[in-house]
Amino acid sequence: MTGAFEYDLPDEIQVEIDGPVRIVRLNRPDELNATNHVLHHAIADLFSQLDADRDARVAVVTGNGRAFSAGGDFEYLDELTKDPALRYETIDDGKRIVRGMVACRIPIVAAVNGPAVGLGCSIVALSDIVYMAESAHLADPHLVLGLVAADGAAVTWPLLVSLQLAKEYALTGDRIPAQRAAEIGLANHVVPDDEVLDQALACAKRIAQLPRQATEDTKRVLNIHLERAVSAVSDFAFAAEDRSFTSHELRANLDRLLERRRRG
Repeated sequence: MTGAFEYDLPDEIQVEIDGPVRIVRLNRPDELNATNHVLHHAIADLFSQLDADRDARVAVVTGNGRAFSAGGDFEYLDELTKDPALRYETIDDGKRIVRGMVACRIPIVAAVNGPAVGLGCSIVALSDIVYMAESAHLADPHLVLGLVAADGAAVTWPLLVSLQLAKEYALTGDRIPAQRAAEIGLANHVVPDDEVLDQALACAKRIAQLPRQATEDTKRVLNIHLERAVSAVSDFAFAAEDRSFTSHELRANLDRLLERRRRG
């Protein structure tokens, strides 16, 4: 990667420079871009670095491989139940992801190339414009697993869809196919699988040609609504998520899922 600004990120996130556009790729393809501590921490660091890259005008976020992101890696979640210090750092990183995406000065376009689950779903919900592959889906299964959903979808969905729909999908964890996501307002466009990144990039490049200050200020005006929602709910949401990591229900679900994984 070349350019005046040097991103300080691990291999789990790749940032490619395409003129004024930054293509951000979640890069754990063998694990469907599920987040471990390294990736989660890197996502938290990403948005302040995009802000600091003064040549960046728009970012496109996608996943390498078959998925956008499959959510939290089960082994990572298991660690979080046992290590309060790691959990504290992770909760803090969760806050930085939400606040960093909301406050990021440049527009963020999501190119959802496959399943976007858990944190992946939250990143999509916090993006400014969303392109979804026809075969992709969204899901926020925090509650099904035994966790409180604090890091995005439960915060933003009530602003994007009816409160009843937000409750339905947050409380059930049901999959939201791409076409359904577009119908209810969680995605802007559904496109053929092999076109999702190209179309998201085309959108980003159009925005990158618009007047810079007006673009950034317009995003800020629009996101003030979201900032108020985040401010109103985030303290309780993240405290509740932290508490839910010690629940018996989560422990039982993780034990079951980890045993299933070990058996192959």
